[in-house]
Amino acid sequence: MLASSSPLRGADRTYRLGAGLALTGLALTAGVLGTALATLSIRPTPAHRVGVLGQQLALPAANVQAIVLLSLATLGIAVVLAGARGALTALLAQRRLRRALPVAGPLAGHEHVWVLHGEHPHAFCAGLLRPAVYVTAGALQRLSGDQLAAVLAHEHLHRARRDPLRIVSARVLGEALFFFPLLRGLTRRYCTLAELAADDNAVAALDGDRSALAAAMLAFEANGIAPERVDHLSGLTPDWRLPIALTALSLFGASALALLVWQLGRHAILQTTLALPVLSAQPCVVILALVPLAGTALGMWATRRP
Repeated sequence: MLASSSPLRGADRTYRLGAGLALTGLALTAGVLGTALATLSIRPTPAHRVGVLGQQLALPAANVQAIVLLSLATLGIAVVLAGARGALTALLAQRRLRRALPVAGPLAGHEHVWVLHGEHPHAFCAGLLRPAVYVTAGALQRLSGDQLAAVLAHEHLHRARRDPLRIVSARVLGEALFFFPLLRGLTRRYCTLAELAADDNAVAALDGDRSALAAAMLAFEANGIAPERVDHLSGLTPDWRLPIALTALSLFGASALALLVWQLGRHAILQTTLALPVLSAQPCVVILALVPLAGTALGMWATRRP
């Protein structure tokens, strides 16, 4: 195991380790999908024909290797869809958040800091591509000058390191690459270390005075204080170590799966045709059946428009 000497260095190492595992998972997914497509052979005539209710249906020809490869490719498609869905959900959530924030205006004398309406003391960093720091009017009224400086220094480190983007991307990849459960644990650990590193930045901004940050944390106590932050502020930060053994095991499993996919691709036989039996045999009937359905769908869409 590899120890982390400081929260900031530990956060960087954790993020790099998670990014490496995520890139490995994405490369493995792309390899599975590419191998499956490479083994697919399109023929003008179907390999097998069967009769069902008077219709001649075409069946593809596939051996055991191709079936296993197609099963893995199905998981690969699930990874792509889960990643796309997670990314879209995160972007839409970020857009809704920006629109819903009750921004009163910029904080005088502080760049990239915006004041929000609200009596409850709260401060956070938000924004994927252009992160900014937000603090409520209640926090400005309740915090002293040093306490506010500590809070802003804490959030500014999150903004400088683009922690919102890092955390969102890590969570999306962790959910999509479900065959690497270690990613989700690394994301949680990165979130903790990022908070501890931001606390260190706040303490350093006040020349080592921890009391201002501690008082600010108590002012925000309704939001909950992580035990790790309390321990770290008290000088009791545990020495967390990177899970090198679990990482090596994950990489070994990924390598074994990549070797399996390569071997399957060498012997897989998958033949099919693009001809659709029902559509090619009776195109007029199919088109006539689709016309009323299309008209109904168009009418429903038109009536539901605002």
